[in-house]
Amino acid sequence: MKEIIIIVRPEKLEDIKHILDEVNCGGMTLSTVMGCGTQKGMVEEQGTRELKGFQTTINLLPKIRIEVVVNDQDVEPIISAVRERCATDHAGDGKIFVRNIEEVVRIRTGERGFKAL
Repeated sequence: MKEIIIIVRPEKLEDIKHILDEVNCGGMTLSTVMGCGTQKGMVEEQGTRELKGFQTTINLLPKIRIEVVVNDQDVEPIISAVRERCATDHAGDGKIFVRNIEEVVRIRTGERGFKAL
């Protein structure tokens, strides 16, 4: 099993949901996040701003983080579909991370492995 973490522009969320439905992905975890990469973000206003008690320059852009766990054979179709539908050829399109998952346990039933997904 693999965990796929997809970080994309917020307006691409519906595309990602359709892609995951097409491969019969059983569920997803979604977070709204802020970040910057190659595009270096944007400065919201001149100077610094207090964020959780710390002075900082805001140069972060809103993104959506989607996390799914899938069978190994579903990884490449998901990556290909995300690249095809979400790439705008501009910096800031996002990233896809893939990690190995050793075990999954469904709390309610105790099922393990792919059955627990």
